[in-house]
Amino acid sequence: MNTSGPIHSHVLKLAAVTFLVASAFSQTPPKYDPATEAKVKGVVQEIKLVPPSGGKPVAYLVIKSGADSLEVFLCPKKFLDDMGIVFKADEEIEVTGSKVKQDGADLMLAREVLKNGETLTFRFKDGKPAW
Repeated sequence: MNTSGPIHSHVLKLAAVTFLVASAFSQTPPKYDPATEAKVKGVVQEIKLVPPSGGKPVAYLVIKSGADSLEVFLCPKKFLDDMGIVFKADEEIEVTGSKVKQDGADLMLAREVLKNGETLTFRFKDGKPAW
């Protein structure tokens, strides 16, 4: 069988395009920047999983801090499950993380979350993920 013909070439191009489209929608957050690190106290409004079902979802929190709402990227959902971490609506938390922009919107990449007097570590001081 000749694998260098036009059909094989077309399959490779289709696979490359499919990969590019899939990676564009993978919701990979921007890189952690210690220079933009801040602390924000707020109340959990909702927990979002992206994608909501199937795949390998990542967990986000939407918190209300004063009059503002802020989206906080935590980690892959599996890490939360493995650590037994559960967030509930109306729970008060304090997030230490890097404020970044993703698709023009403000996003905070959580390094630590203080919840009920307990410090939960999602990233190390250099910003590398703990998962």
